[in-house]
Amino acid sequence: MARHRPLGVAVVGFGWMGRVHAQAYARVLHHFPQLDLRPEPVTVADEVPGRAEEAAARFGFATATRDWRDVVADPRVAAVSVTAPNFLHREIGVALAEAGKHLWIEKPVGLTAADARAVADAAGEAGVQGTVGFNYRNAPAVETAREMIAAGEIGAVTHARIRLFSDYAAHPDGALTWRYERERGGSGVLGDLASHGVDLARFLLGEISSLVADTAVFVPERARPAGATAGHTRSAGGERGRVENEDHVSCLLRFASGARGVLEACRVSVGEQNNYGVEIHGTRGALFWDFRRMGELGVSRGTDYQDQPVGTVHVGPGDGEYAAFQPGAGISMGYDDLKVIEAYRFLRSIAERTPYGATLEDAVRAAVVLDAMTRSARTGTWVSLP
Repeated sequence: MARHRPLGVAVVGFGWMGRVHAQAYARVLHHFPQLDLRPEPVTVADEVPGRAEEAAARFGFATATRDWRDVVADPRVAAVSVTAPNFLHREIGVALAEAGKHLWIEKPVGLTAADARAVADAAGEAGVQGTVGFNYRNAPAVETAREMIAAGEIGAVTHARIRLFSDYAAHPDGALTWRYERERGGSGVLGDLASHGVDLARFLLGEISSLVADTAVFVPERARPAGATAGHTRSAGGERGRVENEDHVSCLLRFASGARGVLEACRVSVGEQNNYGVEIHGTRGALFWDFRRMGELGVSRGTDYQDQPVGTVHVGPGDGEYAAFQPGAGISMGYDDLKVIEAYRFLRSIAERTPYGATLEDAVRAAVVLDAMTRSARTGTWVSLP
């Protein structure tokens, strides 16, 4: 039996995503026993009174604190999950990297490309590994689609559509939390959902060379919450405040390969629950993936061109990391499984001192695209990317 070296881990920010990270650390060796490292929960930090203590009791962290700076100074901690709100990513990420802590940080890694670059540079200078929470690329069907595209199985890609529709902010009583403020929530749905779309676009189709975007706010006012919030809290009857950032973005993309794309994301789509997916068309075929049918990949390929049928492929062992979870094709995986894969690749990066999975450089590239979308929406013009 393999002997696993202990690695002290911490979580900063313990809302829903903090819990997902803690659960991934707890499960990772069940699915990936070949790992050299064993994550040991050392400390958890959250500024909301009582939340860190509750997390420590539930998930086995040795200590709890309300101040993330305690994690920076803790010599027991070698790796940290940063799942705090977006506006804290830069300060926390830079401080942890400079202290020599490896980073598993949620996207979008700050509010701007400058924020993401600051964290990436700090990690590079300190020689620590940085993994970013672009979890949808970890789906075995997405990884299989990437391999098929690279192998030319659908010919040269001509055009693609990436969609990310959700209703989490559709209710008019949704509280005016930090997510809706420009200073703390950044570009709204761009950083929250479109960042995933940009990463999927780059992962599957390569770099984006230029774009033009349009944005809108459809729920212009919300009630301020009366107390601490977690997730998507509702608040009715309180003082009303203005929503400062975007509910919706639609964007035309031009890829360096010559392919064209459409990316659309919305957080107030009534009737849409996590409707995320991609449609990719090539000169000889097409691929279709829907997050809600994660293990299925729609495939059209051959030489018929016109009236060419589409079949459904159920991914299985041999596709991505599927075999670590299920023994045969057609058995469903879930969202949390994608985060276990992310935890595995983060820990493997630390053990082997080689990046696996989405990196801080991927976060920087995605943030550059998001900044370009914001600029294009403001000016109404096409924006070229470096």
